[in-house]
Amino acid sequence: MATTLRRFQTRSLAPVQRVSSTVGALFVMVGFAGFIPGVTTGYGSLTWMGMDSQARLLGLFQVSILHNLVHIAFGVVGILLARRARTARLYLLVGGAIYLLLFLYGVLIDPLTDANFVPVNSADNWLHAVLGVAMVALGLMLPARLRERIGG
Repeated sequence: MATTLRRFQTRSLAPVQRVSSTVGALFVMVGFAGFIPGVTTGYGSLTWMGMDSQARLLGLFQVSILHNLVHIAFGVVGILLARRARTARLYLLVGGAIYLLLFLYGVLIDPLTDANFVPVNSADNWLHAVLGVAMVALGLMLPARLRERIGG
């Protein structure tokens, strides 16, 4: 029984690893969703990058091919870094900081200029702020280890 329990504990992921892999998987799904007509409105106007792309994920979030590929890559990184608790935490902290910077970028640029190459709109900006705060908070708060004893 003790050997089975020990084997289970070594195979289980720490909370920070589970969250990192889940966040990563969500980013991958969102990235692919940006390529699905219907889920992405204005799909015919999807461009490589820039404000000319009028495609909107769920009718709200302005996307481009580059934007979708970045989400997929960011998600894959989260899944890969979830293999270890230390790197899972790093993904959440650094990834959250990146999203907070992306929020500032979106707020500070003129969305009608070439500086909006990602592209972002106000819905994206607020989502980036929420994602950034949530990822940093999770990275700081989640335990990196499973409890030694189960049940207390």
